[in-house]
Amino acid sequence: MQARSPKWRRRSEARPGEIVQAALEVFAEKGFAAAKLDEIAARAGISKGALYLYFETKEDIFRAVVREAVAPNLDMVEGLLAQATLPFPDLLRLVIGRIVKVIGTTRLGAVAKLVIGESRNFPELARVWHDEVVSRALGAMTGALAKAQDRGEIRPGDPRLQAFSIVGPVLMGVIWQETFTPVGASALDLEALALQHCETVLTGLASRVVMLP
Repeated sequence: MQARSPKWRRRSEARPGEIVQAALEVFAEKGFAAAKLDEIAARAGISKGALYLYFETKEDIFRAVVREAVAPNLDMVEGLLAQATLPFPDLLRLVIGRIVKVIGTTRLGAVAKLVIGESRNFPELARVWHDEVVSRALGAMTGALAKAQDRGEIRPGDPRLQAFSIVGPVLMGVIWQETFTPVGASALDLEALALQHCETVLTGLASRVVMLP
């Protein structure tokens, strides 16, 4: 029988993930500038000195949060958009629905707000968010739109600009939800907004010979 790994070793190997999860919660609650390494370490159940064994700076921790807690959701989106078997209207409805579900069940919206609010003072946050999240999402959507144009499913146009048109209102909904609802603004049904916008966009994108269901 194979010997089991010592418990302390398994704990040590799990610590980077525990630090990332703790940092995600602290960043979402307090923002980047106000987040303290002491609190991140405490939530991860380690000392501040132990935290430095895995990450040198708070920026390194944020980069890990994006790559390990946010970017995996982009893998799912990229995989869906790469499907060539679904008609584009069905594909877009599927992708938008999945994106909204991820936003509703994770702290992704809070991290996006953090980046928007603090990128002037911490430009590295914007750089990481752009490279690891925004450029990947826009690239995948742009590619799917270009393929749909080639198949004659949607009208010609700049697919990158069309991608901006699709994701823009969803981002606005996230900003509303994270910024204004907590201070008393009327709550927003992000799923209803996204699905209604999806139908509006599909009507505008439809080629003249394609009838949407």
